[in-house]
Amino acid sequence: MTSVIDDDLMVRHPRVKWNCINYASRHTFLYNKDDMDSTIEWELYRTFLAVLREGSLSGAARVLGIAQPTVGRHVAALETALGLALFTRSQTGLLSTEAALALQPHAQAIESTALALERVAASYGDGVRGVVRVTASEVIGVEVLPAAVAALQRAYPALKVELVLSNDVQDLLQREADVAVRMTRPSQAQLVARRVGAVELGLHAHPDYLARHGTPASLDELAGHALIGYDRFTAFLRPLVRQWPQFARDRLALRTDSDVAQLALIRAGAGIGICQVALARRAPALVRLLPEAFSMPFETWVTMHEDLRDSPRCRVTFDALVAALSTHVQAGSPDQAPPA
Repeated sequence: MTSVIDDDLMVRHPRVKWNCINYASRHTFLYNKDDMDSTIEWELYRTFLAVLREGSLSGAARVLGIAQPTVGRHVAALETALGLALFTRSQTGLLSTEAALALQPHAQAIESTALALERVAASYGDGVRGVVRVTASEVIGVEVLPAAVAALQRAYPALKVELVLSNDVQDLLQREADVAVRMTRPSQAQLVARRVGAVELGLHAHPDYLARHGTPASLDELAGHALIGYDRFTAFLRPLVRQWPQFARDRLALRTDSDVAQLALIRAGAGIGICQVALARRAPALVRLLPEAFSMPFETWVTMHEDLRDSPRCRVTFDALVAALSTHVQAGSPDQAPPA
């Protein structure tokens, strides 16, 4: 059998060609070689990539939502079709062979093409209908987006919205979400993005807490208070601790990585913490502390893949999120007076 891997581990063959056939129903690709005429379905490559990323059949099965034996059959079928061993077993799981690693970028290219086809196909059709997947941070998803989603549902009953709430950045290029709210400027050229303004974060406490423990007059006086903050230290937090060492992990009395939980603790009067100024101004109003000494502005963007710009469902969702977040940013601006 002619090998498809050369000395540089690059896939090559003068008669190898990929043809997408009957994509909407089968997601099938043809692979032709001099000594092998076979049809390799895209599903096998999708499973191959999942095993590569997860390192096990069980992990790939969870990600793909299929049974583990099915994953095993997919891998075996692909190995047979290609005439290559793609994985070897070890005590820690499956190890990728050199052939598998060489094939990976080419399988990823097929994956990107397949996802682009899905995005373009989803852009056509009558009216605003279908599923749109929105990703945002926990606190934005809980405190800001529900009203916008409810308004969308009233205006477009055939639209279904999925919310993915996580502080991890979802990959729009890999179709992990359709529309994203991000607190950092997008850097990928294939994305359409709109800046809605800067969300300001500040130190806040509930009036009941301050009545019991007093109001700090300086950052140094925070040492005598119960501070609310993170549990796991990440690169995102490094600038915070560098500028305000009062928020080093060992100085925090209450620790959680959930922004929603931190906000709930501040509202409950458990201590002093960092939250968005616009959220602090909602009833019951929290007291902002040391605004001249502590202020963290975060640029806020709404973004989606450029292939979805003409999709009615994504367009109306994108515009609704821009409007909702613009209002939210304005509510936290210095010239917006807190509610009486």
